[in-house]
Amino acid sequence: MNIALIAHDQKKNDLVQFVTAYQAIFAKHTLFATGTTGLRVNEATGLNVTRFNSGPLGGDQEIGSMIAKNQMDAIFFFRDPLTAQPHEPDVTALVRLCDVYAIPLATNMGTAELLIRGLELGLLEWRNVVKKNGDINER
Repeated sequence: MNIALIAHDQKKNDLVQFVTAYQAIFAKHTLFATGTTGLRVNEATGLNVTRFNSGPLGGDQEIGSMIAKNQMDAIFFFRDPLTAQPHEPDVTALVRLCDVYAIPLATNMGTAELLIRGLELGLLEWRNVVKKNGDINER
């Protein structure tokens, strides 16, 4: 499965620790990330991470493009709700795309724990059916 990793500055350490804790699960999947987050995850874990631009420079939009093309299966986006983000419209657009295309999105440690355990148990296999049969929104 294709998994995106994104974290606001104040949450990068949390995401790196999370990926490190579940490295064995993440290693079975193809990882994508925004710039600095991807670098930090790669340096801490040695996992191969395809890196996009940083979020404020369009990385969120690059991941959003993959969602719209049915090429992303899950998003771990550790958001900082207490700090204003200069690229908040991009963040909102990414969250909206996850809702439009039914992409599982974890925005905090609690939800991330549930999503990673579901991934481990194979509960996201329905994504393979969606990818095979086309866009979830096609009628």
